[in-house]
Amino acid sequence: MQPAGLYIHVPFCKRKCLYCDFYSAADMFRTDDYVRAVILNIRSAGLTYDTVYFGGGTPSLLTAEQISDILSSADISDGAEISMECNPESADFAYLCGLRSAGVNRVSFGIQSLEDCELAVLGRLHNADKACEAVLSAHRAGFENISADLMLAIPMQTSESLNSTLGRLMKLPLTHVSAYLLKVEKGTPLSFDSLLLEKVPDEDEKVDMYLTAAKKLSAAGFEQYEISNFARNGFECRHNLKYWRCGEYFGIGPSAHSFLNGERFYCPPDTEKFISAPLQEKVSLGTGGEPEEKAMLALRLTKEGLRLADFPEAESRAEPLLKSGLVKKEQGALMLTAEGCLVSNEIICRLIG
Repeated sequence: MQPAGLYIHVPFCKRKCLYCDFYSAADMFRTDDYVRAVILNIRSAGLTYDTVYFGGGTPSLLTAEQISDILSSADISDGAEISMECNPESADFAYLCGLRSAGVNRVSFGIQSLEDCELAVLGRLHNADKACEAVLSAHRAGFENISADLMLAIPMQTSESLNSTLGRLMKLPLTHVSAYLLKVEKGTPLSFDSLLLEKVPDEDEKVDMYLTAAKKLSAAGFEQYEISNFARNGFECRHNLKYWRCGEYFGIGPSAHSFLNGERFYCPPDTEKFISAPLQEKVSLGTGGEPEEKAMLALRLTKEGLRLADFPEAESRAEPLLKSGLVKKEQGALMLTAEGCLVSNEIICRLIG
């Protein structure tokens, strides 16, 4: 049996960002109980892992010792990628050194912007200087694989401010950048703020911002390998590639999703329930890994794409998309172009029916 990926959802935040719809809570006094529950579920699964990913929430609100205890409880292959999301304000040099000692070898910082006014609008707790300091501290602490999240089409963002952020970002010792267009999710504080919503860039500006980011990142040596992800050669996120390649992964923690033995399931988004149950509840989502699902996920991978040998009917459907420059065909595969990434859902529907 091939090693699986391990995803650990850390459901704690100091404060909820205005745009975030991921599950999190502010009950920091339950972190020890939460860690014990995570360890119990890891040991009960009896799986071997070659990638581990701490997401959230804010994983960096756990102590380095707690991270070490969790990792020590898992059967992790030699050479595994062990990633952890960090917020810049909760990850100083000493803490990052502790993560390295615990076994973490990849950190991903939720930077989002390097313009202080944009960070304030988003409700982030750090400023631009703190974000840069966190990346530099991680590099000094010995991390050779450092990622940054970048948000596009933030309220008040302009092409000038985005270019300023990109210019400053590219001077940092990063190996990976995730660049996402802001999506206003229903029920988030941002969705109810009409004044801020009026300051969100319009659709044409969003397109320009995405294409600008893709172009500048590529010019700086970050090759686009997925719709929202760019990496220096050899630094693609191995854990996330499991998702897009329909690889197996086990999710632990409230709201965490899993794909094992052809079945998709998730843990309910309830921290108290997760802590109090001997083993986390599994809610089935049915089977996964069907040809259509594999094709849909493969099309997100802009370097690999959809192999026509696996889905030959897509070739004839792709003709108008090839002519319009939304997809390209290389080495027997169809791949989205940067322009195609902007309408990826429509393209995927056309190609796989």
